[in-house]
Amino acid sequence: MKINVLLTGRGNNTLKDKNILDILGHPVMYYPANSCKKASLVDNYYCSSDDKNILDVAEEIGYTPIIRPAELALPTAQHIDCIIHGLDFMKNHNDLPDILVVALANNVTIKSKWIDDCISLMKNNMSITAVVPVYQDNDHHPLRAKKIDSDGKIQMFENIDGEISTNRQDLDPCYFIAHNIWVLNVNYILSGQKGQAPWSFMGDNIIPYIIDESLDIHTDGDLKLAENWIVNNYTD
Repeated sequence: MKINVLLTGRGNNTLKDKNILDILGHPVMYYPANSCKKASLVDNYYCSSDDKNILDVAEEIGYTPIIRPAELALPTAQHIDCIIHGLDFMKNHNDLPDILVVALANNVTIKSKWIDDCISLMKNNMSITAVVPVYQDNDHHPLRAKKIDSDGKIQMFENIDGEISTNRQDLDPCYFIAHNIWVLNVNYILSGQKGQAPWSFMGDNIIPYIIDESLDIHTDGDLKLAENWIVNNYTD
């Protein structure tokens, strides 16, 4: 069974060059890239980007660069298109994996143990379509979500019957998919089937891997939060 990593990062971002900004002496993308390199169950490593600087950093860490076409690097581009492009590249180089670990370059909250644990879950049952880290966040529970209607008034985001407690502790645990790593079943992706929205490429047989928190870097403030996480949690 072959297992590859695809590190993904665009050069066209609201926070300029966010994937290669410095945190504690390393570019942001070093942390997810290095944790993937430290995982014991991965065979080969690739990086997909439209940005030469990102690809150069990845190559220094031991990743094969995949030059992403400009149309797949737009803010409106979908992640699945980048994934399919990466798999096509691997297939053309006789290295199509059974399991693909997608690592996002702007998220430092990754540990090599998490990667190996998620891979092991899928290896033991290839009917699983994805294994993804999730974190609990009842503060942003969907039952608390609101929208603003055409009259400028606040309304329920979805119509829900019955009473809803104002206490988050009374609500069913709410989990969000982390944007650090996704362990994906390649056969399912290539089958063209579609699972749960919005990440339909993850399928419907998705196994959660519970973590405490996940941090995507989009602002300068996120950089400081990421630095604190690295100081307190990073082990690779």
